[in-house]
Amino acid sequence: MTAATRDFLAEIGTEELPPLTLAELSTAFADGLARGLAQSRLPHGRIARFATPRRLAVLVEGLATSQPDQQIRRRGPPVSAAFDAQGRPTRAATAFAESCGARVEALARVREGKNEYLLFEGRQAGESTPRLLPGIVTAALDALPIAKRMRWGSGDAEFVRPVQWVVLLFGQEVVPATILGIASGNQSRGHRFHGPHSITISEPAVYAALLKDQGHVIASLAERRERIRSGALAAAAHEGRRPVLSEELLDEVAALVEWPVPLMGSFDPRYLELPREVLVATLQDQQRYFPIEDRDGALTASFIAVSNIESREPARVRSGNERVVRPRLADATFFWDTDRKRPLASRLESLRGVTFQAKLGSMYDKSQRTITLATSVAASTGAEASSVARAAELAKCDLVTRMVGEFPELQGTMGSYYARLDGETPAVAQAIAEQYLPRYAGDRLPASMTGVALAVADKLDTISGVFAIGQKPSGARDPFGVRRAALGVLRIAIELGLEIDLKALIAQAAAAQPVKGASAAEIYDYMIERLRAYYLEGSAVAGMTTEIFDAVLVNQPASPLDFDARIRALAEFLKLPEAPSLTAANKRIANILKQAADAPVTAFKDVDPALFEKDEERRLFAALGQNHAEVGALLKDRRYGEAMRRLATLRAPVDAFFDAVMVMHDQPRIRAQRLGLLRTMRELFMHTADLSRLGA
Repeated sequence: MTAATRDFLAEIGTEELPPLTLAELSTAFADGLARGLAQSRLPHGRIARFATPRRLAVLVEGLATSQPDQQIRRRGPPVSAAFDAQGRPTRAATAFAESCGARVEALARVREGKNEYLLFEGRQAGESTPRLLPGIVTAALDALPIAKRMRWGSGDAEFVRPVQWVVLLFGQEVVPATILGIASGNQSRGHRFHGPHSITISEPAVYAALLKDQGHVIASLAERRERIRSGALAAAAHEGRRPVLSEELLDEVAALVEWPVPLMGSFDPRYLELPREVLVATLQDQQRYFPIEDRDGALTASFIAVSNIESREPARVRSGNERVVRPRLADATFFWDTDRKRPLASRLESLRGVTFQAKLGSMYDKSQRTITLATSVAASTGAEASSVARAAELAKCDLVTRMVGEFPELQGTMGSYYARLDGETPAVAQAIAEQYLPRYAGDRLPASMTGVALAVADKLDTISGVFAIGQKPSGARDPFGVRRAALGVLRIAIELGLEIDLKALIAQAAAAQPVKGASAAEIYDYMIERLRAYYLEGSAVAGMTTEIFDAVLVNQPASPLDFDARIRALAEFLKLPEAPSLTAANKRIANILKQAADAPVTAFKDVDPALFEKDEERRLFAALGQNHAEVGALLKDRRYGEAMRRLATLRAPVDAFFDAVMVMHDQPRIRAQRLGLLRTMRELFMHTADLSRLGA
């Protein structure tokens, strides 16, 4: 028989929620409800989530009206302790029976081993769903990722914003509860201007349709986002153009409106003389407008704004948006004109007054450290040392320009523009623009070798400085972006094929800090842990495991590129049919050598074939001799994959050796020689990775 089900709706109505976290809050609310339903053993169907600036809502389809009945089987005290000598129940028996809601006479008995115990078997009726829902909703709200909760009125409820209404509807039945200080009901609210009246939700299934039809609210965040995207495309296409649709801005604008209405606006074409990045920052970052390009990709003197109302006079709304953006563009033009009156290099001394970190000095001090470190990196990139040094010297100068003061996100970008206008070389200007790359996971990498040297040096100086003052990242706290910087250095080295001695560069960066609290080894270990995350959390290497990483880490490669080559070689080796046997052999050899740590071991070059007693020894010796020179040459050239495939041929002689030969022979010379063969084999593999770490 199919259990009875109803749909369930939970809506929390609030004052305007923070747009940048709306999607995260919505997902977390739905996930929290799903988790609570699972823990309460309440079967259900699809879960849909809704979020607007004034509400978080979740619709659960086909939610069971009660928990399923549960078969109970509880073992009680031993029979010997449950009854006295006269066969009367003891307190142990009566207490157990009371806890089960039964009489002692109704309890069964079960034998386990040598003892016999009292046993209760029964059926516990499931709790009704309406009784469980208030607690489930409250727990989900309490678990939301809210950085800072606020209070309002005279109550003690806390939430991200003041709560104004709560809907808890199970089928057509209101679930009575007080959530965040508000009594639940079935009354929602529409758009603040188009539908300010209450809307009665008769049943959960009609929720989204009612809000749209009666309240002028599109409850689905994804639907609003798509309406903004398609509306912007259509509006621009009407003019034969296309909007610049930033995914982040689409998310933010969708979280700012409940009834999106895209509108085309324009501005004075003279502002097109500003750098593209300045125009985009003004329109996109300051005004939340979408810039518009022509078919050739050049910005036009127009934009798309998204209104939250459907006005009877759209021309007035358009004019209002144009009026707001005009002074912003005028300010940007003033900053651009003012900044160009002075060469970028003339601002270098001003960096002495800009603090990087109180204990680490000014931005000028950081620039001087970076010059030296970037020159060292340049030796590995092939970049011209003088260009790298000049780029490092000017890299932070745009921090004291008017434009970057207004648009901090344009640091580096504006420095590159000003450097070109000052007549600096293209290599220097490009490196200044690339110094912060990559800014985030998946971001592009520097395209020039001069930019690579500057980016690596700047990041290593930051990491070393932060470690020196004891402010390394902890939990979610990472104010200097050390995690991002560490991953950036590693990505540059690996993905661009850059050969650098990371240990040496870290040591140089740490030694240059004004505070001597940084351990180069500690910094290396931290960066290697970021490298672990790079492999395990991404898809850089198929079949990657933490054991593979640890097997390579044993060798502590100084070069991230070398580390990567070993990782890939080992991952490929483990796909070979010989891999399991040779991995097991390496583990066995490691254990034997550890147990015989104090025993003499014959070097491979000193092996005396006359001491061999079995053919299996001779065959292993011959195979090792053949591999020794060939594999050594491959390893020298870091051709780890070829070396590992060559070593796979050792499987047969190694297996035969262990089947026929007793390593710990009574005669010391024979024992030393056999240990020497095993050590030689282990060392050949160890040059790439420690196979004994696999499968541990």
